Amino acid sequence: MRLAPGDNRCVGKNDSSQRSTAGPGDPFSTGALVIVTLSNPREKVWGMILSLAPAGLSLSGAELASFEDLTVMVKDGEPFTPAVVFFPMHRIERVELDLPDGSLPSLSQRFMAKTGLEPASALAPSGATHGAASPSSRASKERA
Repeated sequence: MRLAPGDNRCVGKNDSSQRSTAGPGDPFSTGALVIVTLSNPREKVWGMILSLAPAGLSLSGAELASFEDLTVMVKDGEPFTPAVVFFPMHRIERVELDLPDGSLPSLSQRFMAKTGLEPASALAPSGATHGAASPSSRASKERA
């Protein structure tokens, strides 16, 4: 008996067009707060994953070098719009979850402590309209 090309009865069919790259329990799924190390030029970015695909990573965030300036700006109620960027996979050297390291707080924890805002809500693309409202008034609105 001859099988048609592409017909393999021993292997289940896998429709990759309907499958997402992030499975259940995947720590690097949409909404995860991460630190990305890039090469050529070398830089680090802190932010929230919007999309992770074989082509690259879409992220909403800020360069790590300007993290402290960002927290001061947000704390002072200045307008803030997170950068929404795409990094091709060939530039990505490393992606790590933004987690505390022993007694050192994560960047997300530091952002929350300094601004009173949840990082995920501040970095959400729909949150790009952060005006000059004070962090405390925004935090109270989020609780309501």
